[in-house]
Parts: sequence; structure tokens; C-alpha cells
Amino acid sequence: MSARILYIEDNESNMYLVNFLLEARGHTVLQAWDGRQGVELALREQPDLILLDIQLPVMDGYEIARAIRAEASLARVPIVALTSYAMSGDREKALGAGCDGYLEKPINPETFVASVEQFLPTAP
Repeated sequence: MSARILYIEDNESNMYLVNFLLEARGHTVLQAWDGRQGVELALREQPDLILLDIQLPVMDGYEIARAIRAEASLARVPIVALTSYAMSGDREKALGAGCDGYLEKPINPETFVASVEQFLPTAP
């Protein structure tokens, strides 16, 4: 199953790698480089899944997750934090802001796509 995945990330190398891995498995990646752009793109495109960096310009990942969760049209879209924030309490903070999952950077290219696909909604 191919999905439309929005990736909100300000680091060009991370964007390239995630985009490459997901597209190689047949997914379409929508790219946003800051929080405001990410929320706008999510509202306009209604992706199947949102991958979200936490440390971003304009709005941080927690603010973005809360803004997306406040939109009824996006209430069922899974949000997965993809972050280098791996200190004690960071996972709980991301989940508390509305994320459905939490993946740590650096990613493992061998297992990354399968980890992301676990969060995709299944067809009815």
C-alpha cells in the first residue's frame, strides 16, 4: 500500500534520506521545512501520516502536533515524532502533545520504513 506522508523537517540531509527511503517503497513524500508550512500543507493535502521533527523553526514539533490535533479534518491522521530528542521524558512529551508514535534519529535505513509503516492507518 502506498501512502502520502508529510515530513516536516528543516535539515536537508534528513529530508533527503527519509524521502529517498520512503519513495523507494512506493510512498509519496510531501515536504515542509518549518512548522507553519507543515500545518498548512497538512490541512491542504490531508496526508495519510505525518512525520514530525521536534526542533524546527517558526513552531516546534510540540506546537505543530497540538495545532494539527485541533483540526477536526486531521484528527485521525497519525503523527509520528522523528527526532534526535532522546532524553528522559521526551517521548512522553511528544505523545502528550498529540503524537501517536516516536522514532529516534539517527534512523536505521534497514528498519526505518517498516517502523513508519506500522503507524499507517489500515484500509477499512
